[in-house]
Amino acid sequence: MKRFEGKSVIITGGASGIGYTSAMAFLSEGASVLIWDVNEVKGKEAAEKFSKNGKAFFIQVNTANASSVKEALEASLNLVGGIDVLINNAGITRDATLLKMTDEQWQQVIDVNLTGVFNCGRAVASHMAERGRGVIINTSSVVALYGNFGQSNYVATKSGLIGMTKVWAKELGRKGIRVNAVAPGFIETDMITTVPDKIVNALLERTPLQRLGKPEDIAAAYLFLASDEASFITGTCLSVDGGITI
Repeated sequence: MKRFEGKSVIITGGASGIGYTSAMAFLSEGASVLIWDVNEVKGKEAAEKFSKNGKAFFIQVNTANASSVKEALEASLNLVGGIDVLINNAGITRDATLLKMTDEQWQQVIDVNLTGVFNCGRAVASHMAERGRGVIINTSSVVALYGNFGQSNYVATKSGLIGMTKVWAKELGRKGIRVNAVAPGFIETDMITTVPDKIVNALLERTPLQRLGKPEDIAAAYLFLASDEASFITGTCLSVDGGITI
């Protein structure tokens, strides 16, 4: 039997990148997948493609808006009846050094990467608590652990997610809900294409495994932490970074 047969999974930012690959991975394990994304075109395309291999649905949502999240959850419950796993995968970057970062750049990243996760976690955890079970996975980043030049906003949010993960694990464990985080390293997605080759090569030199990660590497971590195989794991942050933080 597939690991997620009969279970439903919400993946924010599931229309592209790591979220897209993760949606395929959960579908292959028998889950019904709900793609929550702000991009309607990509979201519908992904759901249509995924539906050929399983139950996949797209719901347009602005995770930074609590009302939008509430509506998305209601729509999801109408489609699948219950939510077993929430993966807070959506995130954005608006890079600039401290002295050049604008108020808008700061706030946009805070709104999506931190407030968005809070909105989704609060809404879905309430539903999970009523059922007495569930799994929440928050997507942090390797840069949360050692910082990164020009990313005060991004690093602040990803560091905050690790702390929030630990708080939620303490609060929700007694309600049957496990909460963990994954900290991806530098992954081959559209986001990495904006990084100059010189910097990418420097990153490879610092990585013991001598390669960038693939979206499949992160999807595998999501699958493990969401599965019954990780039933005694909560409040942790799993680094999937090729050893760059060693």
